[in-house]
Amino acid sequence: MIVYLHGLNSAGSSAKAARLREALPGIEIVSPTYPAQTAALAVEVLEQELRETFAQPDQAAQPRVLVGSSMGGFYAAWLADRLDLHHLFMINPALEPWQLLQQVVGWQFNEALHTSYYLSAEMVEATRAYATDASTLKTPATLLLDKGDELIDSWTSAALYDGYARIHCFEGGSHAFDHMDEAVALIGQTYQALMRASD
Repeated sequence: MIVYLHGLNSAGSSAKAARLREALPGIEIVSPTYPAQTAALAVEVLEQELRETFAQPDQAAQPRVLVGSSMGGFYAAWLADRLDLHHLFMINPALEPWQLLQQVVGWQFNEALHTSYYLSAEMVEATRAYATDASTLKTPATLLLDKGDELIDSWTSAALYDGYARIHCFEGGSHAFDHMDEAVALIGQTYQALMRASD
């Protein structure tokens, strides 16, 4: 099973989740919608839902791969070891959202859900409690970074995980991540390798 975690102001129906389903039709893709703007509630909802999903009898023999984009990558890193995952993929992850999101404090509109909410400085600061130190991460991880990301410095992300994860940096691109085809190929290859290893 592959679980995809969307970023801030997105939903489980995101284009990246749809692309994974389209490109990997033989693999079950789960993409929950969760309140990414509220850190404590986000991790509570995700941990409970994913534990229940992984506990289903038909999931016992399947690799558990988590893919997170932007804020989804941040939460995915926190969840990875707690859920005993086989591999973690982070796409342009917001690894330090308590710094990144200070610049967008204020009213937000989630177009995917057609809802508005106020992102406060306190909500942004609350993300710090769920930071993951790359050196302590036990789950094998891969970073997928666009060098042209206009919101997150790809070099900083790469430096944080240097020596602790497989890192793929793509020329150009944007925070939306313009190399999904390459990402899907890597995710699919990793999943198939995990399947072979479990036989």
